[in-house]
Amino acid sequence: MILPIIAYGDSVLRKVGKDITQEYPKLDELISNMWDTMYNAHGVGLAAPQIGLPIRLFLVDTTPFADDEELEEKEQEALNGFKKVFINAKIEEENGEGWNFNEGCLSIPDIREDVKRKPEITISYLDEDFKEHTETYDGLLARVIQHEYDHIQGVLFTDKLSSLKKRLLKSRLEKISKGKINVDYKMRFPNIKKGR
Repeated sequence: MILPIIAYGDSVLRKVGKDITQEYPKLDELISNMWDTMYNAHGVGLAAPQIGLPIRLFLVDTTPFADDEELEEKEQEALNGFKKVFINAKIEEENGEGWNFNEGCLSIPDIREDVKRKPEITISYLDEDFKEHTETYDGLLARVIQHEYDHIQGVLFTDKLSSLKKRLLKSRLEKISKGKINVDYKMRFPNIKKGR
């Protein structure tokens, strides 16, 4: 089932997610709905806060990035078919010199900006079967995971921009929160006027 994606301005996007257990109600159904929602919006990642749930759950499928001919073959291979669920994730380490890459977000449609992130991360998490993993990722894979991880920490990519950039984007972000934007997927806007 395709769920509405929560737009910029909703307080749920600012909450630090809570850990969940295997007893979380209808978890399999929730994960399935999140995949449907992400693919419908042509995303490569989706976090639970983006569908209104302040819990530590996100999923990633970087396969669409594997077609980028500007990437090295090794990176294309790493991205192709990378599909994972991350539950109760914790980034243990971030290493290397920060690098800029143009990012966007399903909760902040039509805004893309360069964001600086470290190139390598080590993350511990549980998969959908609640098996424990600690893995190291780098490059674009690390970046997608960092972006989704930020969501369960109550952080948006726009928070990482310079104060000047934030000021320049302020009115566009306000329009998004009021639903004054055209998107081709279901969204829920926090500041939409009733009776429009």
